[in-house]
Amino acid sequence: MHNDRTVTEARLKRVLDERIRPAVYPESVPLTVTVWNAPGEPVPVAEGLAAGREPIEVGAPWGPPWGTSWFTVAGTVPEEWAGRTVEALLDLGFDENMPGFQCEGLVYRPDGSPVKGLNPRNQWVRIGESVAGGEEVLLHIEASSNPVILDYHPFVPTELGDRLTADDAPRYRLARMDLAVLDRVVWELVQDLEVLGELMAELSVDSPRRWEILRAVERALDAVDLQDVGGSAERAREQLTGVLSAPAHASAHRISAVGHAHIDSAWLWPLRETVRKVARTTANMTALLEDEPDFVYAMSQAQQFAWIKEHRPEVYARVKKAVAEGRFVPVGGMWVESDTNMPGSEALARQFVHGKRFFLEEFGIETEEVWLPDTFGYSAALPQLVRLAGAKWFLTQKISWSRTNKFPHHTFWWEGLDGTRVFTHFPPIDTYNSRLSGQEVAHAVRNFQEKGGATRSLAPTGWGDGGGGTTREMVARAKRLADLEGSARVVFERPSAFFEKAHAEYGHAPVWVGELYLELHRATLTSQAKTKQGNRRSEHLLREAELWAATAAVRAGFRYPYEALDRLWKTVLLHQFHDILPGTSIAWVHREAAATYGAVTAELESIVGDALAALAGDAPGGGTVVFNAAPHGRGGAVAHGGALVDSPDRDRDPGPDPDPAPPTVRAREGGGFTLDNGLLRVEVDGRGLVVSVYDPEADRETIAPGTAANLLQLHPDFPNMWDAWDVDHFYRNTVTDLTDVETLEPTDEGALRVVRAFGSSRVEQLLSLPAGVRRLDIETEVDWHETEKFLKAAFPLDLHADRTAAETQFGHLYRPTHTNTSWDAAKFEACAHRFVHLEEPGWGVAVVNDSTYGYDVTRAVREADTGTTTTLRLSLLRAPRFPDPRTDQGTHRFRYALVPGASLGDAVREGYRINLPERRVPGSAGVEPLVSVSDDAVVISAVKLADDGSGDVVVRLYESLGGRARARLTAGFPTASVSVCDLLERSVAAATADGDAVALSLRPFEIVTLRLERRSASSV
Repeated sequence: MHNDRTVTEARLKRVLDERIRPAVYPESVPLTVTVWNAPGEPVPVAEGLAAGREPIEVGAPWGPPWGTSWFTVAGTVPEEWAGRTVEALLDLGFDENMPGFQCEGLVYRPDGSPVKGLNPRNQWVRIGESVAGGEEVLLHIEASSNPVILDYHPFVPTELGDRLTADDAPRYRLARMDLAVLDRVVWELVQDLEVLGELMAELSVDSPRRWEILRAVERALDAVDLQDVGGSAERAREQLTGVLSAPAHASAHRISAVGHAHIDSAWLWPLRETVRKVARTTANMTALLEDEPDFVYAMSQAQQFAWIKEHRPEVYARVKKAVAEGRFVPVGGMWVESDTNMPGSEALARQFVHGKRFFLEEFGIETEEVWLPDTFGYSAALPQLVRLAGAKWFLTQKISWSRTNKFPHHTFWWEGLDGTRVFTHFPPIDTYNSRLSGQEVAHAVRNFQEKGGATRSLAPTGWGDGGGGTTREMVARAKRLADLEGSARVVFERPSAFFEKAHAEYGHAPVWVGELYLELHRATLTSQAKTKQGNRRSEHLLREAELWAATAAVRAGFRYPYEALDRLWKTVLLHQFHDILPGTSIAWVHREAAATYGAVTAELESIVGDALAALAGDAPGGGTVVFNAAPHGRGGAVAHGGALVDSPDRDRDPGPDPDPAPPTVRAREGGGFTLDNGLLRVEVDGRGLVVSVYDPEADRETIAPGTAANLLQLHPDFPNMWDAWDVDHFYRNTVTDLTDVETLEPTDEGALRVVRAFGSSRVEQLLSLPAGVRRLDIETEVDWHETEKFLKAAFPLDLHADRTAAETQFGHLYRPTHTNTSWDAAKFEACAHRFVHLEEPGWGVAVVNDSTYGYDVTRAVREADTGTTTTLRLSLLRAPRFPDPRTDQGTHRFRYALVPGASLGDAVREGYRINLPERRVPGSAGVEPLVSVSDDAVVISAVKLADDGSGDVVVRLYESLGGRARARLTAGFPTASVSVCDLLERSVAAATADGDAVALSLRPFEIVTLRLERRSASSV
């Protein structure tokens, strides 16, 4: 037989494109279109429907950036169409290659009820299955003209990312606006040929199955009358029946398709537009569920459900009905699909608390799968939090984006910091926007790394980010691929069904220990510094607000602000979404985030102030009460809701030394100054650089010989792509040390002031030694006006350490300082919360901070003495131009400190202290701690009243050093009972109490939540 394969394949493509697809809608008539362009921000639906309209023609421009236009389309079904299926084809000017990144629309009936969304791959609206001739058609479209930010030439700086800087030129031209007859048989023929053609292309040319399909396709194309496609479509389909009915092999891989639309809660659009994206998509999906009985759709992010409930209650009613039927499936159990590297301990816990509680209260559903397909790496604290939240499965897709190493598993047990394991799946289809194409399905089979041990994987299926979700074409593909020779078996089903089956067959899956580090998007730890500082500050203020409000409620009858704290937590959690907190959204998002954090700060400061005033009492004679919210005592002020009355002779030093030496500043021989507080001697040379930090107790120099610490270093920063997201390793090849100094002088407060200018920027630093503490404090203010630059603060240490301990949620994570393997080398930028600690046996150094996350560590061996220089650098600022062309421009303030001689416990303590300064309030009442714990290794992360309003006190604590701990938690109030709870404050076990104390035994990094019932709770 002659080989005519390529001829037939080319024939299939042309006939499909030029004859068969156009015949899906064989007849059409134009609709009349009118428009009203809403001024400014979107208006309520009723206002948009009632506004006056003006005529507009197909081909006319419309839509300035971020505008809203209300179109009305009207027409009459021709009499000769009676009894046929009719749809409206409404093309707003879509580019089909950009689903989710351009204009969109939501269609309404005249009564204001929503019908479905309009998207580039979903432009139809069903008028009727068997319409009556002469039927009048009237539909309204709320169309958003979102500009294309990420275009065909990506990462080009643009001013379109904010209404304040965008132009007002129309971005789109109105395209097809027709009524049309849908030929269902031709549509089905298109699906047949697409599935078979794509399957054929993935089979080996030596495979008999490929040739069987080729010959069947050839016969089908022969049967098509190109002048009467509709009249011949059924005959063509008959030629394909045999190859479409051939069953899959017994060993065929099984794919659980899950309808999905990954919608970023903000990214290349503002938060307000996400509300509309969610409404359009859920309207689409509830309509598709009604049409397709085998379809199942899953949606994550409780925040997005809450938005629909608030802003589109009529859509939400359809969602609730579909959820009750078990086909619209809430997943994820988190308030948003948050970043998991940077949120603090309590914040990451509250993501689960608020997310799971929403699904329980709204739907009565206990979500069991954690759904984070797109987050930029996954904290090693997550497995324990997942289990403590009552979930048991985890899904991610993003690890497929890693650039250096291929992750070795697709289904595995993920073991976290404390040893907790969670059953995890990483879909081998390598996309969370699958359309179930032949190429995607075949890739999933080839790529699946658990062959021989497991047989199934999951495929999130649908266009995301405003692309409209799953389409009817995708559902049609799944039907054909359910049992088809040469393909994996594909069936739509709930995620829980997949996980139950996968777990049952592969319970012996391999184990991955530690973080799931994404070898990409490392610069997200630094971009948009103000957003990160707003998050850090808000997290600690929330801790204080809960602690002091709970203490005041118990001690002084203060009214606990349940509603305000719930609302403020949800606001902060929303802004931890994985394109907000990482700094990868448009300027509009970060501008609004700064304003939001400002409002959150003001409200939390008010709550804290009112609670402290209630606790402090009157201040006869000008007394002062000192409050300490940190989990460790200092300067006599105890932690966990305790405070003391300040007196004139009280030592104001925050350290443990009862008689500290006052810090001194004196001129240094050879230029510069020496700072000394009796515990540390710091030498600053004439350049304003720290060249020595001597620890006299250990007789140990901290700074490597011949180097300088607190050295600001500037790198060029132009990654190959993903500007705000990425920093590529080659940035290190070029560095400028900022050593020129404008001002170096002591201050009246006993600090050193250092001022430098570089490029278009300026930096001012204050270096000081607090009395009685082994710590060098550095306050840095940068007026930053660089472009595509990366600013680091370097600390070259005379220390030989093969690993760092970097704080993460509820503990710390060890990472290597060497680059032995490609896995080690890939971690050239990593995340730390309040501290990074390096240690030789018996002596260590910590660097603590109040608002940074990114850091790097490198090692070098000195030629002079063969000693090791281990350089730790904090990442301070970047200046990428996409998607926000003015990222980080302006003034920034950072606080960080060098702590020589620090143990891990010291690092934990100092990290909290720099983020939770003491508060001094007028008053005369000493305040006993609400709860206290006997072992500093056991850290209390939250003290609050129970969310259910019962008045019970909830305490969450954890072992912080990575060892076993026995501790005694004592309540400073009468307790009736104590129970161990999950994160949602539901009791899971009784705790053994001895009066008002509880004995605790914790494993390394274990988190324990206790609920203490108050004997006097009814009085609160």
